[in-house]
Amino acid sequence: MATVTFKNDIVCNLGGTEVNVGDTAPVTTVVNCNPMLQDEQIGGEGKVQLVIAVPSLDTGVCDAETRRFNTEAASLDGVEVITVSMDLPFAAARWCGAAGIENIKVCSDFRNKDFANAYGVLLADGPLAGVTARVIFVVGKDGKIAYKQTVPEITEEPNYEEALAAAKAAC
Repeated sequence: MATVTFKNDIVCNLGGTEVNVGDTAPVTTVVNCNPMLQDEQIGGEGKVQLVIAVPSLDTGVCDAETRRFNTEAASLDGVEVITVSMDLPFAAARWCGAAGIENIKVCSDFRNKDFANAYGVLLADGPLAGVTARVIFVVGKDGKIAYKQTVPEITEEPNYEEALAAAKAAC
């Protein structure tokens, strides 16, 4: 079972089915926060997706990460960028409006945690149990995982350059 740390102290186990580079990306449905409550598919063939799992948009790190990917998405031709959190869609939509998010899809896995379980990114224990770990996937046009980055310390930002390069390479 994969793990991450919280505040460099508490080890948190990741639940669900772990997927890795080369695996077929599970097809799951999350709730798009804008347009409100519209289903959004993650996985499948035919398009490149940069999927960014974050615990909650209400944290400083998730806020900064989502804003950064929103800015970078403007130069990612042919890549669908989706951020997934466990935030309620209403709260996420309000956050997106305040943050000026226009280039990415911000979605919630709050209903039944299908994405988090199918991709193995659900924090199974610890103080943040029930939210997603900070993990980035690139799903290629062939429907396979082309890239995965699990941020080992949940309070730290990911390696943006590596994730963006992987998304561009998948096009």
